[in-house]
Order: sequence, then structure tokens, then C-alpha cells
Amino acid sequence: MTDVLVYATVVLPLVTGGLALLARGAWLGRLVVAGALLTAAAAGGLGIVALADHADPAHGPWYVVDAAGGVYLLVVAAIGLLSALASPGYLGPARRGFFPEHRSRPVYYAALLAFWAVLLAVPLVDNLVVAWILVEATTAASALLVAFTGSERALEAGWKYLVLTTLGLTVALLGIVVLYALLADGDASLWTLDWDAIHAGAVGADHDAAVFALVLILAGLAAKIGWAPVHNWLPDAHSEAPPPVSALLSAALLPTVMLVAWRTLAALEPAVGGTGGALFLAFGLVSLAVAVPFLWRRLPLKRLLAYSSLEHMGVLALGIGFATPLALAGVVVHVAGHALAKSLGFYATIPLLRRDRTLATDAPVSLNSTSPAAAGAVGLSLASLSGLPPSPLFVSEVLILAGGVAAGEIAVVAVAAALLALGFLGLAHALIEGVAGDAPREPVASRHGERRLIALTAAIGCALLALTAGAYALVDSALVADLMRGVA
Repeated sequence: MTDVLVYATVVLPLVTGGLALLARGAWLGRLVVAGALLTAAAAGGLGIVALADHADPAHGPWYVVDAAGGVYLLVVAAIGLLSALASPGYLGPARRGFFPEHRSRPVYYAALLAFWAVLLAVPLVDNLVVAWILVEATTAASALLVAFTGSERALEAGWKYLVLTTLGLTVALLGIVVLYALLADGDASLWTLDWDAIHAGAVGADHDAAVFALVLILAGLAAKIGWAPVHNWLPDAHSEAPPPVSALLSAALLPTVMLVAWRTLAALEPAVGGTGGALFLAFGLVSLAVAVPFLWRRLPLKRLLAYSSLEHMGVLALGIGFATPLALAGVVVHVAGHALAKSLGFYATIPLLRRDRTLATDAPVSLNSTSPAAAGAVGLSLASLSGLPPSPLFVSEVLILAGGVAAGEIAVVAVAAALLALGFLGLAHALIEGVAGDAPREPVASRHGERRLIALTAAIGCALLALTAGAYALVDSALVADLMRGVA
């Protein structure tokens, strides 16, 4: 059964995307919805199986279905499904894009589904080289989607994203070559870089060489994760991409690539010791410090959400670096809570940008007077992302900081807490100004898509509250204990 779910999870979106290139008219939308629902069902079922059997991960010829993979599968499945369902609202009757009108929608859906398929495969792969290839593969599909509108700014953002992330992944590839040279023996092959094989080979491996390889791999993957100081593509790409694509980039791509970095750290732990955790802590603090000044600026909503992603990837890096049960429980909650809140913020921009194109370049003000539905969605998103109780991100950040205290990293916790407080104030100001403000606008007559946005906001709000309630059950749970023993 596990084999069937694994292959269905990866193959279904690819097949649907291929058929989307051939479909026309109403059949295209029906095909995409049906394929997205089947893909989400397969990936969600596989994620549930992984969490139910987390003590005994299933292994295949190229995959592993473990606890961490289960968490990420559920998150990517949910965000991919929501993005597929939100795409018709973005495309609209007049959305043309960079491609000819009769090809624009099929190409968009084919690229979106291919991107989703690769994102679903990354948490499953049992080999560092294959994971690197898949991460590189996400670049092609997502760069096309970032530049989809064909505007000058979109093309520039897509090109910057393509160049900077490819350069970063080249550095990561160099680190993989160094690691292979360190671990290879006379019978070495591709399987030398399976997660378990790396962990076994790291026992007794040269410490300095292992640290050098890890530094190169993390520095390269950081460009794709969006960690500072190699995050430069992130605000431009998130700002110019279609909102459903921005949701996938921020809520699914960034944390999924971080899972590869996390698994690399866990596999090399016998050789690198505490140095690996220190690298994660450094990336986390630098990302928080760089993000905070931008969260205090008046930015367009999508750009503000992009810098919020930088902040939250820093929080996840801290949780992984602390590596205590409390911190890892916080990481699990943070991955899911950030994905839900961030994707809602991007989906809310679909009707907003249709009504007022100035919101692409100006900070939102008094959305409640323009669109109560969009104001509610943006308000819930920003309130959750700021860590305002009862947001699950408040709980996860408390757990991560408490985990840092348990790890003895008092100085790091103090600096991180101060930066998180500053980030909270910046997002809280954006929330107040954006939703209420003191410059009300005339309400727009069109109410297209408001009922769906209200329903989506209510559903995500309930999911966030459920996540907050469930966070307490994760502490001292068997799931976290298995994460402590390794993520693969």
C-alpha cells in the first residue's frame, strides 16, 4: 500500500500536468481540479501513514517515509491543493501572461503541477544527490511561473531567481562532491550518499573535512531556502509571481528545501558534532536580523509577506539548531502554522489586485472599507504570522525559545527573543494600518470571489486554532522522540 501511495503522489500531478497541455475550455479546469484532489488525497494519505508508523519508517528503492517526511507531505499536499483551486480566480477571463492566449492557461497549470510534483517528491527521497537534483528541478518550473505575467519586473524577478538559486545549488553540489570523496571507498556508488549510509560513514570520518562539506551544502541550499544573506531573490520573486505560486514558494518550497538541509545535518552529526547546529543558529539569527527592518517599513502586501518568510525561515533554523525536544516540537508546529497563515495572505491578494492594481506597489491601507472579506483574510494572516496569541506561531516560537534555554543557548535565545519582539511590532503595525488605518477608500462594487475567500479564511482559521490546541500534545510525544533520533 505504501508503494502505491508513494508513486501515486509523484505521478498523479505529472500526468495531470501533461494532460493539461492538451485540454481546452471547461475541461481544463475540471481536469486540474480532479487531478489536484487525487494528488492531495494520495499525498495526505501517505503523510498520515508516515505519522502513524513513525517509529518504523518505510523504505523503498529510492524513498523513505518517515516522521519528518510525513509532516512535510501533509503541508505540501494542503498548500498545493489550495493553490490549484485558487488559480482560476487569479487567471480570470482576461489573464493572458507571457504565452499566447490559447496556451497561457495550459502552460500555467502544467508548470504548477510539475512544481507541486517535485515538491512532494523531495521529502520522500532517501539520497542526498537525488534530493539535490529535485531541488534543482523545482527551479525550472517555478522560475517559469515567477515570470508568468511577462511584465518587465516579472521577467527580471524570474531571471534573478533562476541565476541566484542555481549559483547557490552549484555551491551545494561542490559540497556533495567533497562529502562523496570523504565517504567513498573502493565499492562506492550513488548509494554512498543515502541518508543512512552518510550517517554510518560519518562515524570516524575526518571532522574538518565533514564540516567543510556541510558548510558548502548549507551555504548552497541557503540560497534556495531564503536564509540571509543569500535571500536577495526572495522578495522580488514573491512579489511578481502569481499569488497561488507565491504561496507554494513561501509555504512549501522554502521549508521543504530546509528539510534537505536538516537531513544532511542529522546524517553528518557523528562527524560534525555541535558545529552543524551552530551553523543553523547563525543562519537563523542573521535571517531574523535582516528581516526585522523590512517588517517595519510600509511595503506592498506581497513584499511584506516575502520578508516575513525570511523571518520564519530564521525561526525554523533556530529550532533545528537547538535540537531539543521542545524546539523540535516547535519546528513541527511552525512549519504547518506558517504554511497556512502565509498562503492565506497570498490568496487574499487575488481579489485585492484585481480591484486595485496600486496595491502591487503600495502598502495596503484601510482594507476593511474596501473589502471586508479580504481585510479578514489579511488580518488573520498577519496576526498569525506576527505571533499574536492564540496563533500557533506564538506557541511554536515559545517552544523553540524554551528549547534553546534547555539547550543552554541563553545568549542566542535572548537575541532571538528581542528580534522576534521587534518583528511582532512591525507586523502588528502593518496589520492595524492595512486592515483599519485612517484613510478609508470607497468600497469597490465588485464582490467577485468574496464568498470563497470568506470560506477559505474560516477554514484556515479553524485549522490554525486546531494546530494551537494540538501543539501541546506534541511536547514529550513519541513523534518528537523519533525526530530527536534523526529525520531519516
